[in-house]
Amino acid sequence: MGLPAIAPYSMPGTSDLPKNKVSWTPDAKRAVLLIHDMQNYFVGAFTAGQSPVNELVANIQRLRKHCTSLGIPVVFSAQPGGQTPAQRGLQLDMWGAGINGGPEQKRIIDALEPAPGDIHLTKWRYSAFHNTALMDVLREQGRDQLLITGIYAHIGCLQTATHAFMSDVQAFMVADALGDFSREQHEFALHYAAKLCGVTATTDGVIEFLGPAPMTAAASLSPERVREDVAELLEQTAADLREDENLLERGMDSIRIMSLVERWRRTGAEVSFVELAEKPTLADWCALLAPNARAATTVAMR
Repeated sequence: MGLPAIAPYSMPGTSDLPKNKVSWTPDAKRAVLLIHDMQNYFVGAFTAGQSPVNELVANIQRLRKHCTSLGIPVVFSAQPGGQTPAQRGLQLDMWGAGINGGPEQKRIIDALEPAPGDIHLTKWRYSAFHNTALMDVLREQGRDQLLITGIYAHIGCLQTATHAFMSDVQAFMVADALGDFSREQHEFALHYAAKLCGVTATTDGVIEFLGPAPMTAAASLSPERVREDVAELLEQTAADLREDENLLERGMDSIRIMSLVERWRRTGAEVSFVELAEKPTLADWCALLAPNARAATTVAMR
């Protein structure tokens, strides 16, 4: 009556996707990421270290990281443990008592542990919308797309997709970020969604549609970038600048320093005119703009 032991099977890829009936595309300003029931109890039914659970977890991690970088809300659904017969309802007849009353079975797996800013929903039936605040989350965030990942594809994930469709929310079944009892049932869920209630896509495809993550100050202000920006303002070649020379003596006046401050602040860097003017060398400026430099300074001042 409980969960079956899931034999390994190959994770569907791009060539295995059914033809979608509609041409919806994920939009970073409209989407919410749902990580559905990735709890120890359910994940434990898979053969550890084998497909599809390896790809399932890795692709959810990738998608979650990308969504977080774009400011896309991340929602975890999780069933409670130790449900009473009344709480369990007809699921008791179909699946037995479910998750026990202890702390381990109900926990999200360690590899996907929710972050402080993530949203956690207690889920009572197949659909993640039923008797939860998921629709409220979408409305409050002004979003109408749901990226569905997790388990099991032909049960809760598919029911969530159909519920989304009936609520005018575009559902995306991320094929290689889902898991199921078998490859046959996995494919059934994808074909049903593609024909009747949503769109199927791969993790790579969703990430491509969502667009690149914003460039951080640390990434955009590399030592090479700093040297090139300084050389441009001084109308000299980058190779001619020494790391330890005083740039004021090279002609770096206050107007040029302010220009650099404005330019680098547009990338997200926290830098001031005084900081640059006090130590006017490439080495000092690169250190100031290096990853974690300001964080380290803040900690040291406490």
